[in-house]
Amino acid sequence: MPESVFSPFKYRVFSILWLATLISNIGTWMFNVTSGWMMTELSSSPLMVSLVQAATALPIFLFALPAGVLGDLFDRRKLLFWTQIFLAALLLIFTALLWVGITNPWLLLAFTFSIGVGTAFASPAWQAIVPGLIPRNELASAIVWNGVSMNIARAIGPALGGFILAAAGAIATVFIDALSYLAVAAALLWWRVTASRTDTLPREHLSGAMRAGIRFALHSKPLRYTLIRALAFFTCASAYWALLPIVAKESLQGGPGLYGVLLTALGLGAVTGAFLLPLMRRRWHANTNLTLATIGAALCLTMFALGQHMVTGIVAGFIGGVSWIVAVSTLNFSAQVALPDWVRARGLSIYQMAVFGAMAAGSIGWGQVTIMSNLSSALLASGLLAIVLILATRRFKLNLGEHHDHTPSGHWAEPVPVTLISHDSGPVLVTLEYRIADADRDKFFKLIREMETIRRRDGAIQWGYFEDVADHGRFLEMFIVESWIAHLRQHKRVSATDKLLQDEISALHQGTTPPRVTHAVTPQLEGQQPTVPKTHYDI
Repeated sequence: MPESVFSPFKYRVFSILWLATLISNIGTWMFNVTSGWMMTELSSSPLMVSLVQAATALPIFLFALPAGVLGDLFDRRKLLFWTQIFLAALLLIFTALLWVGITNPWLLLAFTFSIGVGTAFASPAWQAIVPGLIPRNELASAIVWNGVSMNIARAIGPALGGFILAAAGAIATVFIDALSYLAVAAALLWWRVTASRTDTLPREHLSGAMRAGIRFALHSKPLRYTLIRALAFFTCASAYWALLPIVAKESLQGGPGLYGVLLTALGLGAVTGAFLLPLMRRRWHANTNLTLATIGAALCLTMFALGQHMVTGIVAGFIGGVSWIVAVSTLNFSAQVALPDWVRARGLSIYQMAVFGAMAAGSIGWGQVTIMSNLSSALLASGLLAIVLILATRRFKLNLGEHHDHTPSGHWAEPVPVTLISHDSGPVLVTLEYRIADADRDKFFKLIREMETIRRRDGAIQWGYFEDVADHGRFLEMFIVESWIAHLRQHKRVSATDKLLQDEISALHQGTTPPRVTHAVTPQLEGQQPTVPKTHYDI
């Protein structure tokens, strides 16, 4: 294995935070074993068992976007610290309730959901800090090692959790998980961030920041394609997480120990997959790797469905683990390289919404299929659907943002208004005037349509281009932004790669001076509150 795969550990902060999260992930998987098995003892309904997985995933779907906004607007280190404290306190309360004997299926789901809420507010910030800890050329390895952390924990935590659960009961595993979150909080206290916020513009409001994140996701092809591929994979792959307790108990006739062994097999497979992934990346494109991972997941589901022996289950778990880490790391890297820093946490939160929304829907759906038919039919159906979806979505390519330079270019000249304009004045109409020769018309049309994506992605709520009917070859590009400050933020967001496209268009301009740019603001009467017409929100 190339030495460069281990290069992220040359950086001390990355190493310490990675170790702390490994400890926390082990505690988390101990709790997952506990909650999954507790539900099989509290309720015999397959739907209730599958709801444990859904209760873990659903909060991320519901709260990831506001969590991403917080991760972009506020100090990510402080946000992470307080979420770890919240999760530790929550688990200590649950430990106390178990100690006094207060438990039932709905209480278990309530605490599982609440822990999911805390995780939802931490996850975007966790992923967003990674590019700041290491150089960009080592980001792929760091993402893999974050997956390895989760899967080493998956290899150790379930077996350890199953052993402690059998020997000391649920109280011990829940308490240890609480301590693991405190370990992460201690590491975050140790980490001192020296960088300060340099943006001179006022911080975005929550609602506006959420709209900006959604707008970016809708108009960023690299991120949008990644979301589509993630939905296709995780909807099906969620079946072997949601139904695994039933596989262990009913198909393989085992107890919590066997359930822990199966989870360990998944974890060991994932660690193995992490070591195979650098070789796979050198030999094949990300799209091929995701296809292979999907085939592996379908094989895992088929073996779980048809196998009746513990060895078959362990082999299936190992294959499923390899497939899981390859898919997760491939998709996560594709999402990371699609995002500039100003929207990184929001973009990753939208990615997580797709992932965990698909897992939550898949968990509930496959649990319901199990009730309506049987366990084997649900597993076989999920495997078959995975193959169908990989064929249906293969045209949506991954890693389209890998070679995009997201560094702010700063090439837009700052507008100089002759009258005082408040930050919330708007809407703002921006026009650019081009003069294009007949020979360049087709090329101009192609390039200007590409520019539409950039304008809308960075803040435009309407966009269009027009030709002057009285002056052949005179074109106007026009776009509308919500407010003056939103337009000023556009100036901060335009990237070095975006500048290359703008330079291509400007090179077609036939005038003796650069394309003329004008700014117009909707006038407001004295004392009138600025408003944005609802029809402008065609993001």
